[in-house]
Amino acid sequence: MQQPQEAEVQLLHAQICQALADPTRILLLYQLAEGPRNVGELATALNLNQPTVSRHLKVLRDRGMARTERFGTTVMYSLTDHRVIEALDLMRAVLADNLAQRGALARMLKP
Repeated sequence: MQQPQEAEVQLLHAQICQALADPTRILLLYQLAEGPRNVGELATALNLNQPTVSRHLKVLRDRGMARTERFGTTVMYSLTDHRVIEALDLMRAVLADNLAQRGALARMLKP
């Protein structure tokens, strides 16, 4: 049986993974890696409507992956920790290797 603290850590870990499980949030994180952006800039860059972007940013904020800073009437979003991008890049490398292996298998099936 898990200790209460260990169970809480596992839950928090799962919540971070859930935040990364959405393609739009991944794209938002990569946009924020380039520098702080407001909702309008992010919506334009990703060709999404502002309510959709705001909803996804709320998830990223709630999971501690993005933060806000107010400049007058403008709210700017930024990454809280660039290691998230390193993790995403590592997962993309795993994906690329996986796809390369599948491609090699597919080539073996061709006559």
